[in-house]
Amino acid sequence: MKPEKIFKPILSILFIIFISLYISQSAGYYEYEQYKKVALTKEQIKEFERDIKEGKKVDIKDYVGQTKKEYGNKVSNVGLKLSETIEEYVQKIINSSFEAISDVVKEK
Repeated sequence: MKPEKIFKPILSILFIIFISLYISQSAGYYEYEQYKKVALTKEQIKEFERDIKEGKKVDIKDYVGQTKKEYGNKVSNVGLKLSETIEEYVQKIINSSFEAISDVVKEK
């Protein structure tokens, strides 16, 4: 395959991605998402103040949303387990290689 046949489609895809990100930024998508987070926080503050006025038992966990997202799924768990297994075997190979080199050096 010629490099031009690979380079042009990759360059085209990267250009399309750049244009779409630029348009979303200039349209204010990111700022809108940040505004929604702030508005939610204001609503939570109002709910907190209302609960204090009503004399309810207040716990911060009731007002703060889940900030840590869990991105794990079956595929990522399998990938993690596979990489840990590969790491274990590579580490054994490296350690045995250094031991063999050490033995050779000690003999001389």
